[in-house]
Amino acid sequence: MKKIKYFYNTNTLRYEKLVTPFRVKLLRIFGFISAFLVTAGLVIWVYTRFIPKPTDNATQQRYRMLKDDYANLTGKLKTLEQQMAELEKRDNDVYRSIFEANPLPDSARAKLTEKAKEFEKVSAMSDEQLNKDIAAQLSNISARIEYQRNSYSAIEKLIKSQDVKLASIPAIQPVSNKDLSRVASGFGMRIHPIYGIPKMHNGLDFTAPQGTPIYATGDGKITAAGPGTGTGNHVIINHGYGYETEYMHMVRIKVRGGQSVKRGEVIGWVGSTGASTGPHCHYEVHINGRPVDPVYFFFNDLNAEQYDRLLKIAATGSAKSFD
Repeated sequence: MKKIKYFYNTNTLRYEKLVTPFRVKLLRIFGFISAFLVTAGLVIWVYTRFIPKPTDNATQQRYRMLKDDYANLTGKLKTLEQQMAELEKRDNDVYRSIFEANPLPDSARAKLTEKAKEFEKVSAMSDEQLNKDIAAQLSNISARIEYQRNSYSAIEKLIKSQDVKLASIPAIQPVSNKDLSRVASGFGMRIHPIYGIPKMHNGLDFTAPQGTPIYATGDGKITAAGPGTGTGNHVIINHGYGYETEYMHMVRIKVRGGQSVKRGEVIGWVGSTGASTGPHCHYEVHINGRPVDPVYFFFNDLNAEQYDRLLKIAATGSAKSFD
């Protein structure tokens, strides 16, 4: 049974029946619907904002794992890049400089990937973009490693070539001279013992009893071995790399033309053949056809003190040569 409401009318001084106008009823209905909709919207927003669905939880957890994995991979990539940069720097500044090789230009190596703001970039990436970015960085590192491997292969060849070169450069005295007493005449202007006139002496004279062994001072190939007018029995060795040595006035020659010899191998014996005034070995070193002072090429069998002493002996030796 519907409850009827009354109100006291002061004008008529009577209780009258309360009648609600239709307009008011419409406003009340509209207000109720509006309040309901607003409340429902708030409830939905709170639910979706603070109470995620199970599927959303799984997605968020997977995303966080992806970010962590990406961060770990990025850290490892940066470490690899630092190691590669160190190897490249050592390659250019140390190894290649030792072997007098040109450093590799940076443009020849793969470029560094972008290093800044990695995590900000991750937050805007899809799974596919993350995979592509990691693949690109790994490809970059792989390319640099491959290029560096090729560079080290080239350096290895340089090392082997350098070993051959070091073995070929004249580096010992042609006769046994431990007490350094056998250097009679040094490199420079001397009075020729036969002609009696100043003449350039292009080598060192080592006095020694006839028959004393003469040694090849570096690896090489015999280009001449036989008698000569002023040189007497002599041997010429081509060591390659522009180096050549000559040994004169031998009593007898052991080697023949075209033969390969090693440093320290006996090539003949001291004598006094040709334009000579006594048993000795006249020894010359040529670089690219130009005679140089042989005293600078005994570093393999002399210590620093002996080397300094030999320099003084050669500089203050006899004013006359033996040839």
